Amino acid sequence: MKNLKGLFFLLCLLPACLFSQTDTFKLEKTKTFFPEEKIINQDNIEWRYLNVPENWDKPKGKAIKIAVAILKCTSKNTASNPVLYVEGGPGAGGIEGIWNWLRHPLRENSDIVLVDVRGTGNSLPKFCPDLGKKFLEILSKNQNSTQDEQQKAIAAMDCKQDLLNRDIDINSYNSKSIAKDLNALKKALKYNKWNVYGVSYGTYTAQVYANDFPQDIKSLILDSSISDISTYYNHNTGNYMNSLKKVFSACENDPNCNAQYPNLESTYYETIEKLDKNPITIKVDKRIIPSGEFTYNAEDFKIAIQQSLYQRKLIEVLPLLITEFNKGNKSTLSSLVAAFSGALRLDYGAYYCVSCNETIPYNSISEFNKEALNYKKLKGGLSFYKSDFLVCDKWNLGVDKSSKALNDLSNLPSLTVPVLVFSGSFDPITPASNGKTIVGKFKNGFLVNAPISGHAPSFSKIGSEILNEFIKNPSKSPDAKGFQSNNKVHFVTDVKVNGGISNFANSLNEFDMLFFVPFLIAVLILLISIFSFCCALIRNRKNAAQNKFMKFLIIVTSLLGLFAIIGFVLAVNSTAQDNFYILAFGVPNQFDYLFVIQWAFIVFTMISILYFALKIKSILNKSVVVAILFSLLLIGVYFQYWGFLF
Repeated sequence: MKNLKGLFFLLCLLPACLFSQTDTFKLEKTKTFFPEEKIINQDNIEWRYLNVPENWDKPKGKAIKIAVAILKCTSKNTASNPVLYVEGGPGAGGIEGIWNWLRHPLRENSDIVLVDVRGTGNSLPKFCPDLGKKFLEILSKNQNSTQDEQQKAIAAMDCKQDLLNRDIDINSYNSKSIAKDLNALKKALKYNKWNVYGVSYGTYTAQVYANDFPQDIKSLILDSSISDISTYYNHNTGNYMNSLKKVFSACENDPNCNAQYPNLESTYYETIEKLDKNPITIKVDKRIIPSGEFTYNAEDFKIAIQQSLYQRKLIEVLPLLITEFNKGNKSTLSSLVAAFSGALRLDYGAYYCVSCNETIPYNSISEFNKEALNYKKLKGGLSFYKSDFLVCDKWNLGVDKSSKALNDLSNLPSLTVPVLVFSGSFDPITPASNGKTIVGKFKNGFLVNAPISGHAPSFSKIGSEILNEFIKNPSKSPDAKGFQSNNKVHFVTDVKVNGGISNFANSLNEFDMLFFVPFLIAVLILLISIFSFCCALIRNRKNAAQNKFMKFLIIVTSLLGLFAIIGFVLAVNSTAQDNFYILAFGVPNQFDYLFVIQWAFIVFTMISILYFALKIKSILNKSVVVAILFSLLLIGVYFQYWGFLF
């Protein structure tokens, strides 16, 4: 009997012993990843690093750190219903976008777990976070696509060599390894199951995770999904052109859009011809590009339009964007470079580790080029994506291709958990057809199509609401009426184009106090001068005519200046609330009068200065008047600095 009891005791201990022997991961607390952000740090957020093996086949080998942020549920609901967010790219971290999650409706009933997957964001080791900046510098040069591709490959290989020099096992950074990281994270956080939410390339990683660890999944959300990794690049050109043709058709069928942007498709191809022969060089902020210049050629134009198809608000300004490119409007095109830099914020070291491991080897450059031939006026597929074939050819030199195989996703059809799939009709990279294909893979799948959205429609207000309801009740078919009731693109027309608006809006957004102090002092002086001179004219009517007229000029000029400043601030705010991408070009025509007032201010300023110079001997309080005139002139200089005038 004693022997039986002893054996029973050993059997009870065995699972714990086995676990401790195979426990190769560890969760540790760390400080906030946003030390300067007060709002974030006042929130109920836990910051962690998950220590895992770099190579899961060598659990005793080198460890790496996976950055994790857990946004705790805002309600007192104690039921565990966590949501794991898997960002796309590949090469993008999930934690950088934490601002989007602070007030997300999901937090009402769920913890939200954000992860910087291995090789991205705050995870360690860091890879090549500045490689995107080098790519932007390459794109900025006045050179052909072949030169761009070759220089991009050289920069990427420098990144690879740096990784190898730091003894980083680049073959261990892929969706298979990430899936194991996520499984370990779930265990470390002591969640039984969680809702896995992947977007863009994150949908592929989420599929690999769900295939390999189906027991971890409570529900699966796939937004802008990859349905077949082996055709992801092959159909890149066709996916782009199909989406763009929808824009051409929608604009043609919209009376206002067609009236203002007639023959939009012809304008698009005409612009490619123009830029192919005569690229446009513009001045840009040296903080973005050290040379201070960016040259737009046909390839830059094509990728700018393709990236604009990602977001609904950008789709609304696409006809305007194509038209401004066609006109060669340098003042408006300069503001787009910042958007270019934003699109290149991935860690491209991680991007190539993943892409060259599990994507490019199963796609074909010949198929890519073959499809591009179907669109002769496009003059080739998008070089921005085509260059990945060249990079990966060099990246994979010496790699045994026979050892590579597509990730096994054969378990997905047997997955019984609810699956919600989002797709956007204008999506240029993961088309709406992908959603139909992938929802058919699952036993319990629901498809939500957003008729006027591009990439990642679940990030919209309507999408967030649908997502939240699904997480609450995943067995219920989602109500997509919010998307379906709004099925027409509201193209932006009647815009007063002025490059100064973009610069002014950026200054307001950044609000550098040191920059604005002289401006604010000048505004304060104008306010004081209006009040004091109005009082002086009312109380003392015996002033000489010259002094009265001088004061009158200053009052009128100051009022015009203040009216223009306040008007532009309100116009920027109003436009931003409607569609802030309009500010890259100007403001709606309803604010056209502000430019008239602004020029009236400039003219009255010149008249005031000239009158003062002519009547200086008879003007009283010369030093005061000089200070006011200087303030008026200073405001005019600010207007010119922003680019309102010339």
